Amino acid sequence: MVTTNPMRMLTAAGIDFEAREYAYDERDLSGVHAAAELGLDPDCTFKTLVLRGDKNGLFVCCIPVGEEVDLKKAAVISGNKKAEMIHVKELPVLTGYIRGGCSPIGMKKQLPTYIEETAQLFDRIAVSAGIRGQMLMLDPEELREFVGASYGEIVK
Repeated sequence: MVTTNPMRMLTAAGIDFEAREYAYDERDLSGVHAAAELGLDPDCTFKTLVLRGDKNGLFVCCIPVGEEVDLKKAAVISGNKKAEMIHVKELPVLTGYIRGGCSPIGMKKQLPTYIEETAQLFDRIAVSAGIRGQMLMLDPEELREFVGASYGEIVK
């Protein structure tokens, strides 16, 4: 297993996490596939999406892998009138991560982050470890505090 920047950052902060590896498929980089490979409930496995608001610029939404972000709700919670997903080609430049390996932890620049409120229902949730094929299991509240996120209803 590769030690990633998010792992180093969590370790340095004294945050307990479990790193888990799975076989990823270039033809299916979905979080649902990752959850299935790890034997995890898709409701506690979160994907990291980067959006652009019309007023406040870039922000991050972490939502369950089986859900879709509600662009109107995401815009409102982030103080925008409109929001849209960034193009996948922009992801590495803006975050340092690639599709299928985007973590809310350790982006090039810490962006305002919003976590779907259902994360609070779980003792631990899974988020990307920053590369394809690895996930981190951690307490959602510790994640929220570490990245300075807010909870909210942001899925359809």
